[in-house]
Amino acid sequence: MTLPPTRLGPRRVIGPVARAGERGQSQAGGRPRVSFEFFPPKTPAMEESLWQAITRLAPLDPAFVSVTYGAGGTTRERTHRTVKRILDETSLKPAAHLTCVGASREEVDEVIREYWETGVRHIVSLRGDPPPTEGGIGGVYVPREDGYANATELTHAVRGVAPFEVLVGVYPEKHPESPSLEHDIDVLKAKVDAGATLAISQFFFDIDAFLRFNDKVRAAGITIPIVPGVMPVTNFNGLKKMSQACQTAVPTWLANLFEGLDNDAETRRLIACSVASEMCAKLQEQGFEDFHFYTLNRADLVYAICRVLGVRERETASAEVAA
Repeated sequence: MTLPPTRLGPRRVIGPVARAGERGQSQAGGRPRVSFEFFPPKTPAMEESLWQAITRLAPLDPAFVSVTYGAGGTTRERTHRTVKRILDETSLKPAAHLTCVGASREEVDEVIREYWETGVRHIVSLRGDPPPTEGGIGGVYVPREDGYANATELTHAVRGVAPFEVLVGVYPEKHPESPSLEHDIDVLKAKVDAGATLAISQFFFDIDAFLRFNDKVRAAGITIPIVPGVMPVTNFNGLKKMSQACQTAVPTWLANLFEGLDNDAETRRLIACSVASEMCAKLQEQGFEDFHFYTLNRADLVYAICRVLGVRERETASAEVAA
């Protein structure tokens, strides 16, 4: 299965890449660097599923793992518990999502201090979505008078408390509430000036759009790493709902691949692995060696994609080299 060609030329055979171009950020040795996003569980069964995923993916030695907040900060306590357990029971580096929604500046600052004292060194600084009472995802965001107004202010506050690594989000196809992509880039520059050290993109399927965005970011003089966000697709109907909320384009070729497969989960999984692996391979061609996977708390598909990209458990990789 082959994705449509980009404006940058034909695809290559999927596999690990040792050399990076000017667009991306490489790491020594040619092993792609990966990170994973999880969400805090609501039930004991979901808790078990989450920890099965963490146990499966942890040996791949991710750069960090992020833990999300719900709309309006609705999962705040569960996010904190999940981050604390990751710190206590694994060697992973948790990146705790933090938003401006539903809390005063003093309350947010207290959370930031608690994270630092607990041992967290990475925070994902986000404005956040409105609470469910104000429309939730897709609703109109109104900042609290006593709270931080946006991710730029929040980033400045995080760096003011302690020297965290501060990760921020970007939308390569424009933020749903933004007047233009140029405005988004101005906002990103403000976040960098406030102390942001790395940006993670919203998931996307239009590689050319992501590359154009990255080029514009670099032309604006922004030099922090821009990490592509990758969403492996198994439930196409669910993807359409998520894409509508964040206004991510879902191309016709992707819809055609999943057409008629509502009752064929195994084929959907195979297609999902192929599409995501091919996307990463095309991005590797352009020099990108960092990938952030939206796992939806499931490990098998992401694990398979990482294997295709040449990411192995550290112990296994060492044994193979020695052999």
